[in-house]
Amino acid sequence: MSAINFNTSNQTYRQLMGNGLLFHVPRFQRDYSWTDEEWDDLWADIQGLFGEDPEPAHYMGYLVLQSKDSKKFDIIDGQQRLTTLSIFTLAVLKNFDLLIEMRIDPENNKRRQVQLRGSFIGYLDPVTLIPQSKLTLNRNNDAYYQNYLVPLLKSPVRGLKYTEHQMRKAFEWFDRKIKEEYTVKKDGAMLASLLDHLTDKLFFTVITVTDELNAYKVFETLNSRGVKLSATDLLKNYLFSVVHREGNDGLELDKLDERWQQLVGILGSESFPDFLRAHWNSRNKFVRAANLFKTIRAQVANRGQVFDLMRAMEMDANTYVALSRPEDDQWHAEQKRYVEELSMFHVRQVYPLLLAAYRKFDNADFTRLLKACSIISFRYNVIGNLPPNEQERLYTGVAVQVHDGVVNTVNQVLGKLKPLYPDDEAFSRLFCDKQLKTSQARNKRIVRYLLFKLERRVSGGSDYDYDSDVFSIEHVLPESPGLGWEQFGDADHEAFVYRLGNMTLMKFNDNLEIGNAPFDVKKVKYAESKFEITRKIATDNSEWTMARIAERQQWMAKQATAIWRIAQLG
Repeated sequence: MSAINFNTSNQTYRQLMGNGLLFHVPRFQRDYSWTDEEWDDLWADIQGLFGEDPEPAHYMGYLVLQSKDSKKFDIIDGQQRLTTLSIFTLAVLKNFDLLIEMRIDPENNKRRQVQLRGSFIGYLDPVTLIPQSKLTLNRNNDAYYQNYLVPLLKSPVRGLKYTEHQMRKAFEWFDRKIKEEYTVKKDGAMLASLLDHLTDKLFFTVITVTDELNAYKVFETLNSRGVKLSATDLLKNYLFSVVHREGNDGLELDKLDERWQQLVGILGSESFPDFLRAHWNSRNKFVRAANLFKTIRAQVANRGQVFDLMRAMEMDANTYVALSRPEDDQWHAEQKRYVEELSMFHVRQVYPLLLAAYRKFDNADFTRLLKACSIISFRYNVIGNLPPNEQERLYTGVAVQVHDGVVNTVNQVLGKLKPLYPDDEAFSRLFCDKQLKTSQARNKRIVRYLLFKLERRVSGGSDYDYDSDVFSIEHVLPESPGLGWEQFGDADHEAFVYRLGNMTLMKFNDNLEIGNAPFDVKKVKYAESKFEITRKIATDNSEWTMARIAERQQWMAKQATAIWRIAQLG
């Protein structure tokens, strides 16, 4: 980050708004959207700064600003907070109007109002009543903000956009709270003190950058540390600015905005960055998340390229969402099963390849590839726990070859994926040593899936619903062993209780009944089980030892090698 032109400082609200700087919400930044839940939280924070035993200050979080001249700043992240604080300030000013109408110290209260307006809102032309504001909002919010809120004029109720209604409601909400708590005391000095002291007690960490690329890098750094910022909005601002500077007539931007909202509506704002990367990597050379914005900015530089990107994203959006929703109508029954497995395995590195394949292959070939990817993921990720980074790079490389028409068949794809497919010997070895701690929900689900697959192979029966509460995982060596298990010391128990060879299937009630009983007692119940793999424990073992667990796991590995196998890859 040392090469990036940015600076960071802690600033109070007074330092931000009281020093002659101008702040602008970019034209296509998202609309104002706070509701009474956020207003109430802010009000509670404000109240905590006053009264008995007040807090000395309140931290308002990060602001990410972009500026080339250190005088005018685009608000990249933090516009909801700054807009709401401005609305709160205007509600305070409105309450001075009420005191003046009540003829309570009118001259002094007017002076207070003018002083506070000039410090935190801007000034109002005394002739035209046109506001010269420190804060300018986006294209959907600014007209209402400047024409009604800043001059404190009566707001219409009808004919407003949803986001304008939210701003009106926010103003009325804070106006009412201030009136009930402060104005009722008919003391203008107290009302002025509320805003004057508050602006010194609210502070932000302000990060100022010089351009979109630096802003995006800041986003990546903060997001990696758990601070979720609106990287989606940053990309949107860049793309729309490209179209805007080419001198369109406005209708084109409106249409583009409508399409963008539909796209984000399909994906969700939080999922959009992950989608964008999967989409991009399905068509272009592999790029890591930290370099994605830089790459897009370099390759999407004119109006035509923006619309090409939009069309391409629209083509992939529904498929991307469906890849994480096995129940989606986009899939038929067999495809649902494989999508469910990939979701259960938490394997997303394959998404660029699946997006490219869905665009290029027919339904039968796509299904075949989807099944193969599930098998590879089970071998490579679930059992092998092998490095995902190289896997992602290979998937992306093959995706681009499919997109470009260099690779045209599923067999060709599978040949390219062979490095991700542990051979039978390697897979069996990895399986024999595998532990899955079933106290974790994800692992428990995978173990149930695995055991039901083994049961089907051994018994030749139909598929079971591995999510059904009727059945449960039985740990032969109990997770909390009692009498009869003294042969397992603490270290041995820890090493073997979550080995796959120590786990089997039982009906939930039967499992509950035998609890942590010794093996001789459990064996009787195992022999009566409807599951072949459970009955086999009873018939094959006179006692349960570490050696018997290892022997059973070797047998399971042999079955697994045949179940999760791609014939073409050997």
